[in-house]
Amino acid sequence: MPVKLSEMDEVLREIRVKPVKSLGQNFLHDQNLAIWIVEQAKLTPGDYVVEIGPGLGALTKHALVSSAHVLAIEKDARLAKFLREKLADERLEILHADALSFDVRKLFAQRCVKLIGNLPYYVSSELLFKFTKFPSPIALSVLMLQKELAERLSASPGTKSYGAMTLLVQEHYRIEYLRTVRASVFLPRPDVDSAMVRLTPRAADELPDHDCELFAQMVRRGFSQRRKQLGKLLRAECPNWLGAAAAIGFDPKARAEQLPLEQWIALTNFVRPIIIPARIIIETERFQVVDKEDHALGCASRVKVHGNNLLHRAVHILIFNAKGEIYLQKRSRWKDRHPGQWDSSAAGHVNAGEQYDNAAQRELKEELGVVATLERVLKLPASQKTGQEFIWLYRARHDGPFQLERAEIETGEFFPAEIISAWMEARPEEFAPGFVECWRAFRQDRQ
Repeated sequence: MPVKLSEMDEVLREIRVKPVKSLGQNFLHDQNLAIWIVEQAKLTPGDYVVEIGPGLGALTKHALVSSAHVLAIEKDARLAKFLREKLADERLEILHADALSFDVRKLFAQRCVKLIGNLPYYVSSELLFKFTKFPSPIALSVLMLQKELAERLSASPGTKSYGAMTLLVQEHYRIEYLRTVRASVFLPRPDVDSAMVRLTPRAADELPDHDCELFAQMVRRGFSQRRKQLGKLLRAECPNWLGAAAAIGFDPKARAEQLPLEQWIALTNFVRPIIIPARIIIETERFQVVDKEDHALGCASRVKVHGNNLLHRAVHILIFNAKGEIYLQKRSRWKDRHPGQWDSSAAGHVNAGEQYDNAAQRELKEELGVVATLERVLKLPASQKTGQEFIWLYRARHDGPFQLERAEIETGEFFPAEIISAWMEARPEEFAPGFVECWRAFRQDRQ
């Protein structure tokens, strides 16, 4: 592999590659910097590293030293061929593809995913949003970006660089501006300097829960005219602007760049608060109690049913889209059981005096805000694995969009069946136990 500028130039001539400016091909030739960049990813042998735009392998070869598995996505067929020949390693997979077309959901099937790369300037924003889209399977990202973009990501309120992109990324990630990278370390030399940033996902409870879609809508509209007062731009979303300013503590004449992330989230919750079910309501819920044959015996409170492991009933629903993908929901942090874990499209208990089919339609409407034709698939017996629940599993067809009950669901996404199975194998702790049983029974039933 080339280690000097002269050697790199020679290799490029040998493989007949002339850097294409339209593809953002600028090759890093500073080996000390390459080593430093890889060190910032804190790689371990168990990591699954995704590298975007490996080029001549400046970062790739150092990532392999850690014994991690590396998936290098290279758009240029000539460079992909060069890497396969020069860096042959059982832990290295070279994928000749455009990173913008890569299905990020596949990475959920890996235990610990880290992202590194020198993102091409012309598509850096698109790549950034694609690979950081929430929910993301990536545990850490170390990226080389155009300096201006890096400054926007890590900007503070009140600065020129602070904008919609800042908030939309910082909503889910902590951003570290690691260092500026001079243009002179690349061949050919770009017109501007670059910078290294590190993105670390925020802890689930680091910021207040909020409606992410409304947050994004308000942020984009708020920064659509930077010189205009925010209250005038958000009049439709927040008619009681003076009340919001007083409750949250900002100047009612403020502009978008003056509000920090926390106040933007507070504003979102002022407009559309997330109503957390009061404990007294949860404790007074009454479920249908049954015997070992699923015959109704009577009813009991949620607390008594769960506290005494009484046999009871539940429904789970799998929603399929036109592509045959299944919608999964991520349970809210406020759930009393299995908070933050992935679950069926919709699920819930059968209430006292309610039938399975009625409960399924009710849960679908309450949790996803839709009505669909439900088909019974199979019935699971009550066991410790299902939480002592007899479960009827249903399926339905719907492409969304869904109106999520935010007190119940944090987020949701469609996934291909094979990705769900591989993900469950790699990270079983991320799934609610009842869904695990439903999914395994469903897959077995389809074989």
